[in-house]
Amino acid sequence: MNAVLVVNSGSSSIKYQVIDESSGERLAQGLVERIGEQGAGRIVHRGHRPGSGGELMTETVTERDIPDHAAGFAAIVEGFAENGTPIEGFGIVAVGHRVVHGGSEFIAPTLIDAEVAERILELAELAPLHNPGHHAAIIAARAVFPDLPHVAVFDTAFHQTIPEKAYTYAIDRELAAEHGIRRYGFHGISHSIVSRRAARHLDRPLESLKQIVLHLGNGASMCAIDGGRSVDTSMGLTPLEGLVMGTRSGNIDAGAIFHLIRRGVSVDEVDRELNKRAGFLGLTGTIDFRDVRAAAAAGDAAAQLAIEVYVHRARHYLGAYLAVLEGADTVVFTAGLGENGPDLRALICAGFEWCGLRIDPDRNDSTETGTRVISANDSRITVLVVPTDEEAEIAKQSIALVTSS
Repeated sequence: MNAVLVVNSGSSSIKYQVIDESSGERLAQGLVERIGEQGAGRIVHRGHRPGSGGELMTETVTERDIPDHAAGFAAIVEGFAENGTPIEGFGIVAVGHRVVHGGSEFIAPTLIDAEVAERILELAELAPLHNPGHHAAIIAARAVFPDLPHVAVFDTAFHQTIPEKAYTYAIDRELAAEHGIRRYGFHGISHSIVSRRAARHLDRPLESLKQIVLHLGNGASMCAIDGGRSVDTSMGLTPLEGLVMGTRSGNIDAGAIFHLIRRGVSVDEVDRELNKRAGFLGLTGTIDFRDVRAAAAAGDAAAQLAIEVYVHRARHYLGAYLAVLEGADTVVFTAGLGENGPDLRALICAGFEWCGLRIDPDRNDSTETGTRVISANDSRITVLVVPTDEEAEIAKQSIALVTSS
């Protein structure tokens, strides 16, 4: 086996999976949450015995104080042992870490040493909600697994192919250079694997396709991909820009920020409002789109408006990227809402018949899962639903780097 421990850590949580990269099988997975918070932390671990043929083991759920990420990784190791197979029994050859922000310097998967770990923390200035948690998990994981190679896979790396005209903001050049202000883009791990899977499903070379990928989840972004290379994306310097999201506003006039500050709202409070209290939460009071949908169906005007705002923003980018790419071969929906929201897909695609994009209602509403075509037979642009799998991509990139080093 080429097993990789894939780690996706936040400031108060650690998600993990053990993936046999050669087969794609999930051997184990789990979650540690409420790290460093008041009250007991929660540890969930489930897995398969190596060589068991997929026999599910008993899930373990425990609660105890988890003061920091080091204690979180200790709990992960204990979870494996309590399920009957110590973590050493899975033949793990690398630890792959998802890192949201790699700035301009990390343009590919990178072996982590002390210097790289420190630079990831320094980049927290550009991703304060993400990189500190990544750094804490990296330090803790390297202490628990000192003899394994650790690989950072960056969400920003896929977008390093965006041309200068698309990543440059029209502000003073020296100011931008001094403070690293430019479009970086995010969800690159997802956009990368989804675009490749779409090409395989269509049985066409990736290099021949113009694709627009809509990653619609609690965090949401769109990407214009030409021949497998990102050429534009909706998120910017931080993950705040672009589409409406669960708790993020997406695009907003920068003047609104200055207005709030001049009215006495602190910088930190504005940050919280735009990143944690906006989006669906700000418009409706909930981040769960199922609740928003139900409220809208019941006639709630705020919920109806929230859906209209969400769809309008997505259509805005869809039209823009059709212009950027000078047409498209395929439009691809992925992530939670993209994969499971036929009503949203229909609303976003409605009215694009002028460019040859036409949804088939029966295909779109089908309960079928997996990669599938949902466009009509006479649609010039093929519309796909493609499940994302960021963890598999992290495992793949980690193994490729480790075996080539």
